[in-house]
Amino acid sequence: MSDMPRLPVEDAMNRIIAAVPRLRPEDVPLRSVVGRVLAEQIDAAYTHPAWRNSAMDGYAVHADDVRGATHDAPVSLTVGGTIAAGDPAPMSIPAGIAWRIMTGAPVPDNIDTVIRVEDTDAGVDRVLVRNDRDADRNIRPSGEDFRAGHRLMSYGTVLRPAHVALAAANGRPTLTVIRKPRVAILTSGNELVDVDQFEDVLLGRRIINTNGYALGAAVQEAGGVPIPLGIAPDDPAAIAERITSAPDFDVLITSGGISVGAFDYTRDVVQRLGASLDFWRVRMRPGGPFGFGMLGDRPWFGLPGNPVSAMVTFEIFVRPALRFMSVHLPLWRTAIDVTLAEPVTTTGGLTHFLRAVVDEHHVATLTGPQGSGLLTSMMHANALLIVPHDVAYVAAGATARAMLLHPGNFPHPAVPWTF
Repeated sequence: MSDMPRLPVEDAMNRIIAAVPRLRPEDVPLRSVVGRVLAEQIDAAYTHPAWRNSAMDGYAVHADDVRGATHDAPVSLTVGGTIAAGDPAPMSIPAGIAWRIMTGAPVPDNIDTVIRVEDTDAGVDRVLVRNDRDADRNIRPSGEDFRAGHRLMSYGTVLRPAHVALAAANGRPTLTVIRKPRVAILTSGNELVDVDQFEDVLLGRRIINTNGYALGAAVQEAGGVPIPLGIAPDDPAAIAERITSAPDFDVLITSGGISVGAFDYTRDVVQRLGASLDFWRVRMRPGGPFGFGMLGDRPWFGLPGNPVSAMVTFEIFVRPALRFMSVHLPLWRTAIDVTLAEPVTTTGGLTHFLRAVVDEHHVATLTGPQGSGLLTSMMHANALLIVPHDVAYVAAGATARAMLLHPGNFPHPAVPWTF
């Protein structure tokens, strides 16, 4: 297996996307669908609004009755009644008569104007209209929002609060959406402990299982449901037992045990459990010892044990795959052109993903030393600076590509990252 060639990053990405399956849809209560991907088309079940209604609190009148009204020469009209939202409207209102009306209340068919209350004396039995600026205005027509049969939402729509409101307006208590991927996460290593054993870390005996927490958070951010399998010791039987006894999952992520060390068992264990091994080394830094295969119809991602390597390989390979499985576009983070604030030297032959901070002027500065165990370098980064495999030096002031880890902080035109 050691002679399996290292894949270029782009080839590895393409192989993964070609192999992972789409997930099946499920019906979800409307209150829980925000952020999910719609797996149906929704057409309007009725016309909305179903009737003409008032856009203002005021008085329903005939425009001809109020034309020319001013503050100094108001028009006086008899008030025939009140129409509140939810009330039935009179079929018609005679000329010379006004009805008090509330926002959203139905407007009689023969009325063409609603005078806002601010332009009147707010009278109850009689009203003085002191401005005619609202003549022929302030009435929402039936069907202004949508008409029966109109296409409201299409397959693949990422549901936002406005979509939820529109579905509710169409009487939909549930929607059919793509199921969230259930992602089992297993970390391995005799040296690892959870945060409740922090005393062992202070005594210099153990290392906190940061990958378990980071990958669980990354899965949630990518739209998946993390299933923590805990920490397995460096023992093939223990690793196999954790995987085979795991709750039902769609994706398996392992961290550690993927390289060529004497205690790196994970790759072999997963294969003995029936997984194919598509590849296990990539021409990149950090994250070169990264593996991918299929455990039946479930993708397996073998991530390195170093924390930054695990997080970077998740960003480059796992996150796009999870989004593909849940039909969540775009697959990749947004990338922009940036100007380097400092020169960058890399190892030729490898694509480098360097932790960087990109400012509002699109100037990129490295977060500091780029060691694969430096958590602060990843925490401070808002981008990964991409240095292609055939580039070993980039001068200060030169242009490079950066993949934004937090695109909401960059309010400017950008395009999805591609090689």
